[in-house]
Amino acid sequence: RYGCVALGSCRQGATLIMSDRLGRLYKIIITQQWISAENSAVTLLIWTHPFGRYRKLPDCSALFQIDGCTLTDDERAYPQADAVIVHHREVAKGTAELPPDPRPSAQKWIWMNYESPAHTPRLWRFEGVFNLTLSYRTDSDIFLPYGYLIPRERTDRTPQNRYAHPLHTPSHSHLLKPRLLAWVISNWSESHARVTFYYQLRRYVQVDVFGRAGRPLPEDSGGGSVVRLVGRYQFYLALENSQHTDYITEKLWNAVLAGAVPVVLGPSRKNYERFLPPEAFIHVDDFPSVRGLARYLLMLRRNPVRLRRHLDWRGSYSVHQPVFWAEHYCTACRAVRRNRRKTDVVKDLTYWFRS
Repeated sequence: RYGCVALGSCRQGATLIMSDRLGRLYKIIITQQWISAENSAVTLLIWTHPFGRYRKLPDCSALFQIDGCTLTDDERAYPQADAVIVHHREVAKGTAELPPDPRPSAQKWIWMNYESPAHTPRLWRFEGVFNLTLSYRTDSDIFLPYGYLIPRERTDRTPQNRYAHPLHTPSHSHLLKPRLLAWVISNWSESHARVTFYYQLRRYVQVDVFGRAGRPLPEDSGGGSVVRLVGRYQFYLALENSQHTDYITEKLWNAVLAGAVPVVLGPSRKNYERFLPPEAFIHVDDFPSVRGLARYLLMLRRNPVRLRRHLDWRGSYSVHQPVFWAEHYCTACRAVRRNRRKTDVVKDLTYWFRS
């Protein structure tokens, strides 16, 4: 279908709907940050460093003003730990074992995963094992997405928001960027829907591809260099490797930071609108064909007034991208402090995460 954003026919009332949806999402995050915690300190054991890459553990008080949290990756602390955070990839693939039995009394195990269900194997092995879930899903016990918007008037109200990046409405010169459309991809698979989509789209418009399947990225290949690269383009393909509920990754937020309009392939438009204003992105499902999408992009390139509609919202928000994995550990530690009495286990992990 053609989306109302593409046709410009649904603008009345959109602001109120947008504010309500984004307000609910922001409320979930803020409630987690401000809900009262018990006074006693807790020790959180990091069972494995994600993907086997060691990172220095953060000081939660200094970085996020989360007090009463001691983080450790020393397995000898297991008997005294109040909670253990387990990254799914290592225990699922057998490069690490689960913590040993018997589990210390009242100790909580936290399942942490930021991959999509399509790339999360052997979930069935962990039914009834964990007490809390930590992921990008909004219905996780501990919710922390890849990124989120903060209304500008609330930017200074919480410690994490010190790291928020203010967004700006575009100047006229910003609208007239010299390049049309970019795509940065590291995981190329012919079986992915995004690759099929790319093959169709490139028949109608020029797509500058960077990464393993295209041009090399700048030598400083961190997130900052990707944002600078994308900032040269009017549009960016924020295409997820698979389509699942709430699976909206840094690809989208890099485009937002860069000031490019993201063209998204992932969950439904309604799902994206939980995270962004409806005009802030172009969904591939907004069009009956890839050719129709290409025509729309080319029309916007010739019409800065229409293009501005996709960017004017930016002046009301800042964007926050959580720091992997420091903010996740500290957020989990705070959750343990306020859930000391929670002892039930997650019995439907597979059904829930794949739903």
